[in-house]
Amino acid sequence: MSTTTNKKPIRVYVDGCFDLMHFGHANALRQARELGDILVVGVHTDEEIAKNKGPPVMNEQERYKAVRACKWADEVAEGAPYTLTEEYLDSLNCDFCVHGEDISVGADGKDVYEGIKKSGKFRFIKRTEGVSTTELVGRMLLCTKDHLQNVSGEQTSPLGGVNPNVLHKQSPYTSLSHFLPTTRKIVQFSEGRSPKPNDKIIYMDGGFDLFHVGHTEALKQARALGDYLIVGVHDDRVVHEQKGSNFPIMNLHERVLSVLSCRYVDEVVIGAPFSVTKDMIDSLHINVVVHGDDQVVLGPEGGVDPYKLPRELGIYKEVKHTEGLTATEIVKRIIDNRLQYEARNRKKEAKEINFIEQSN
Repeated sequence: MSTTTNKKPIRVYVDGCFDLMHFGHANALRQARELGDILVVGVHTDEEIAKNKGPPVMNEQERYKAVRACKWADEVAEGAPYTLTEEYLDSLNCDFCVHGEDISVGADGKDVYEGIKKSGKFRFIKRTEGVSTTELVGRMLLCTKDHLQNVSGEQTSPLGGVNPNVLHKQSPYTSLSHFLPTTRKIVQFSEGRSPKPNDKIIYMDGGFDLFHVGHTEALKQARALGDYLIVGVHDDRVVHEQKGSNFPIMNLHERVLSVLSCRYVDEVVIGAPFSVTKDMIDSLHINVVVHGDDQVVLGPEGGVDPYKLPRELGIYKEVKHTEGLTATEIVKRIIDNRLQYEARNRKKEAKEINFIEQSN
């Protein structure tokens, strides 16, 4: 949204946990940003989330960095209160607050936006169907043997425990659904900027599963090496061959949208080949090929180095793997605290159902 020079810029506020920051979060920020000129994103502390919702998977510093890496976030308000007040909104000089159609219930069982709604400084945006932090946690819980093998005969659920469809009512906000990718969504997330004739073009590829701050920090370093960053996202088959187990957690389309939401990325190759080829280098006009300084995984076809050609051409560079975070590490956090996250998911859904029933 644009404003004339003699008009005060419209400041929009949106807040949340932004745990396991995914393309659904990014889409909410995109929609919120379209309603004004400056988007201020409030991010709750670990303590606030634990008190109102249950323990987050990612710590607050990781979540602050993840939000800052989103191209629609102009400012980040660290340590934002879980229950928003008009006073806090005014302290940020924001005109109104934006939130999705899903409800947010605090520890007291009340709508955390109740006061703001009464003040008239609240706007709804459309929720992205098919993805949520709860749903992603559910997928990771299925990575355990206990969740894959059901010896009791009960219907199990990725939300943890017995399928909520079977035993009790289901929250429309926490229940599982499937994301349906569309070309329109890809266009909405795309930058739409073409490289200039003299731009130095950087290429970096990977699976980018459970897109996290380890990825964004590497992409930031890669982008600093040139003028235009193209990111190759491997398809599901390639990621599975390299990582095994139940990876990737997120499918190709979900991973592409996550990468497109990153402020350091200019273009994405969807389903990029595992090995960087001469055709790719020539057609994309690649000047530098980048990879993290962690160990390069060799391809299944006779242990082929995917960066053999860029090395030979002298255009291969490595960036520091600074965050020490991987998709495997995130899954390990979930598995190590499985019962805690199962309980969190069930508690969250129960609170939502109770709120809906009391509101009707």
